[in-house]
Amino acid sequence: QVQLEESGGGMVQAGGSLRLSCAASGTIFSIGDMRWYRQAPGKQREWVATIASDGSANYADSVKGRFSISRDNARNTAYLQMNSLKPEDTAVYYCNAGVQQAKWRSWDPYWGQGTQVTVSS
Repeated sequence: QVQLEESGGGMVQAGGSLRLSCAASGTIFSIGDMRWYRQAPGKQREWVATIASDGSANYADSVKGRFSISRDNARNTAYLQMNSLKPEDTAVYYCNAGVQQAKWRSWDPYWGQGTQVTVSS
């Protein structure tokens, strides 16, 4: 099995910064794209950013220029550096990754349990 564990959430004032981590563990042969999503109270889960295994990244317009996604393939970990945080960034942030547990296995999606980010005005 594969587990994704997010960490680094918390409470911060507007304009502040937080760095989220997403560590994958378990039986892992390869990890493909790693993504961050978020879900605010009463809203649908929305995509935030994606980083491919080669390091190429894409961002939602709402976070472009403020958030930066990175990964450490040796540690099976992705990061989300969040700067210039706004109250509207308040949400539970989830990590998602496509994982191959063996060379002959399919790519399966996995989700973490989420970490709360609260930005006060």
